[in-house]
Amino acid sequence: MRIKKLATTIGAALLGMAAPALASSGSADANPLEATFDATLGTQVRPLPSYQAVYETGFERRIAELADGSKGRIGVAAIDLTTGQEIAVLGDQRFPLASTSKIAVAATFLEGVEQGRWSLTSEFPLLWARKSARFSSAVAPVSEGKHMKAIDLIEIMITRSSNPATDALLRVVGGPDAVNAWMHRNGMTEFSIDRDIATLVRDDGEFDPVHHIDRRDSATPGEMVELLTGLYQGKFLSAESRRVILGAMSRTRTGTRRIPAMMPASVRVSHKTGSLNNTSSDVGFLEMPDGRTVALAIYVTGQGSRPAREAKIAAIARAIHDGYDARAQVWTNAQYGGR
Repeated sequence: MRIKKLATTIGAALLGMAAPALASSGSADANPLEATFDATLGTQVRPLPSYQAVYETGFERRIAELADGSKGRIGVAAIDLTTGQEIAVLGDQRFPLASTSKIAVAATFLEGVEQGRWSLTSEFPLLWARKSARFSSAVAPVSEGKHMKAIDLIEIMITRSSNPATDALLRVVGGPDAVNAWMHRNGMTEFSIDRDIATLVRDDGEFDPVHHIDRRDSATPGEMVELLTGLYQGKFLSAESRRVILGAMSRTRTGTRRIPAMMPASVRVSHKTGSLNNTSSDVGFLEMPDGRTVALAIYVTGQGSRPAREAKIAAIARAIHDGYDARAQVWTNAQYGGR
């Protein structure tokens, strides 16, 4: 499953110009998003040419409408892990990772646990950011704080989005390069962590993500869904490591106005949020009462305010839930002849 290739599955809009997608049967060579940036860091986004959208279903139309980019780029990717049905808007365009990167940091650390390099009871110090001027150093200064067990660092890193806990584990695994190496070994190359969290936060705001694609500390929505899918299905880590990450995501306290906000009470949400200058995100799982699970990633820029971005995430997440719920009925009838 390579959902990152499906950015042109349904419609999108960028910088106020309609750039809806080709039908899913279209050639990958026709992807117009390739023209928006090159290999250099932070290439300015250019308006895309307009062309006629082709939508296969009302589900696709609804997601495309909600992910309208006229007030800021919005990237969406999702997959029903039971049926394999995928949907995406700008699924292969880079967005700021913010704290959604912490899932990959945890995964890299847990691989080290499996290899015997350290354990979940190993203790490491929190790394607290010290005051320093923006861009005054390549790496922001930090001070060591209280030592905590690794399992507790993972817990607060995911559930409370603790930056000192994240930087503690990031230093243990060998820094951003080690996390990138873990992702690349597992086939996910449209992902990059370039700074620790202390530096990322200190220097935040250098570019506006609405108008600028900065490839540093970024990933595509499709790549993030691929990471989530592999973790959920046990492709990357052991059952115990999977339990640690997914368990923490199920206890997340941040982002109550995002993916969980409009979900039916019967749906279990496990997720990880991210927030930086003019961008908000949420990635995770919807576990349905019928046993199906949907992995989804939503990255929103602009929209006027953080509450507006959060409301957009909530609306898109609910539309994904409703669309897959309706599709499941069709899939079930097709599989079992309506019995």
